[in-house]
Amino acid sequence: MADPIIDSWKSNAPAWIATVEGEELESRKLVTNQAIVDVVLKYQPKKVLDVGCGEGWLCRALQQHGIETLGVDAVADFIAHARQQGAGLFEQATYQELIQHKPLTSIPFDAVVINFALLEQEITKALLPALRNYLYSSGYLFIQTLHPHSFNNHVPYQSGWHDEDWSLMKQQFTKPYRWYYRTLEDWITLFLQSDYRLVELREPIHPVTQRPASIIFGLQYSG
Repeated sequence: MADPIIDSWKSNAPAWIATVEGEELESRKLVTNQAIVDVVLKYQPKKVLDVGCGEGWLCRALQQHGIETLGVDAVADFIAHARQQGAGLFEQATYQELIQHKPLTSIPFDAVVINFALLEQEITKALLPALRNYLYSSGYLFIQTLHPHSFNNHVPYQSGWHDEDWSLMKQQFTKPYRWYYRTLEDWITLFLQSDYRLVELREPIHPVTQRPASIIFGLQYSG
């Protein structure tokens, strides 16, 4: 069965690579890229798994701090591009394969990072507990995602599906898709259901708008 989210990213891989390498997303350039790096560095992991790594920028950033990384993504073009950039390990793997405990190089990890890469409803619910299979028992899960208060006041504050039409991008993107948005309450409920406890929460602020550019959850297995 085709996955419209993965199909969209497969079609838009070249445009996304150009967007990231051209630093065309202001919030990432000014705030969120460094924010997720800073959180990970605080906990001093030696090995990190980047889930939904895209073209691999986060792995390369962490490698500059002496951290061993493995990046995984469902899109073959992202993995091929990441491997061409130099150091670091990258493997093609879908979230469904991770849910089914696909063997990966270098397991277990001190930390797993998911940076703006949780877009589904049911797959996310299954993925989070499954990621514990790739972590040391004391390992951490770091998630950066859209801040629950990012939508304007005319949109009801409730979890649900929203359209991504790529309209704010400078590059030529195709194949819009729907992604699942969660309120803060529903994120916390999901973490508890997945047997994680919240050890850190950050709200990186955009220096121009003075609004949250994202939200970062630091989690640890509570079992």
